Amino acid sequence: MKVLVTQNRRGIGDLIIFLPYIFYISKKLSVPVSLLVQKNCRAEELIAQDPRIDEIILLDRDDEAKSGIHYGFGGSINLIKTLRKKKFDKTYIFNSSLRYSMIMRLAGIKEIFQYPLGRKKNQHVIKAAQELIKKSFNENINPTSFIDLSKSLIVSAKKQYLFNDRSIHILLGIGGSGPTKRIPIETFLNFMELISQKRKCKFYLGAGNNEIENNLVKKILESKFKQHCVSLNNMKISETLPIIKNCDLAICNDTSFSHIASALSVKTIVLMSDTPLLYGSYSDFMYPVLPEGVTDVTHNTLGKDKINANEVYKKAVSIL
Repeated sequence: MKVLVTQNRRGIGDLIIFLPYIFYISKKLSVPVSLLVQKNCRAEELIAQDPRIDEIILLDRDDEAKSGIHYGFGGSINLIKTLRKKKFDKTYIFNSSLRYSMIMRLAGIKEIFQYPLGRKKNQHVIKAAQELIKKSFNENINPTSFIDLSKSLIVSAKKQYLFNDRSIHILLGIGGSGPTKRIPIETFLNFMELISQKRKCKFYLGAGNNEIENNLVKKILESKFKQHCVSLNNMKISETLPIIKNCDLAICNDTSFSHIASALSVKTIVLMSDTPLLYGSYSDFMYPVLPEGVTDVTHNTLGKDKINANEVYKKAVSIL
């Protein structure tokens, strides 16, 4: 049996959110599954070596730029041709798009399982996935995601980066996909000051390799904590995974690092400032911190300046 799973959301966090459902399909059908995913979700670095994944097919479609070999009517034809050659028997589609439903049918896939068509507006990202699995297999799935790493990679990183019990090793996810998600770097520095007064610490700086986030890393490396920091922003995501796995705690903006750390079973404090709370609370390893005076967050909460370093510190101490 050949099975295709389609997850067309763009972010790393989006892919990680869907892992429990992707892996469950593989387990239930007793076959590794193929994934149709966007390149930006970095599936090739995160899960390509997982035995539950047979193949990763990259969806080359950029709606904003109106480009890519899978964009538009011609792009749909290209995708149909690609999928038809692979002769899939079943597909599970994690969206409500009529376009993908038609593509799968024209690709010759006989069994198609998908969200209800035309219900994208206000769709709950996790509940919709849970409902698809419930409808398909009559079982409920815990939304906590897990990424598996080989023990040898974990041990090698532990030796290379001198992880030891004399220090607390903390991932700081200081980057973010937009300016409203990036908590001021001064908040992280204030937290580092507070936690360093209590325990000897080593910090691992998680950020993207672009001008804005490189400058954030630079500000920390220019502080008095420089000798206690390791920057991850020039590494491939696959290279950072065993390093993050060895950390005792992660403190991250709502960014890819918060999803990665929690999926590696690292207890992760997620600083929620401008996106729905579910993105920082769906995992058993996530501990959200909200802006002061706020009981819920969503798009346009704009609370990045109201995240209190003292509250982050208290939460960290209680977890440690």
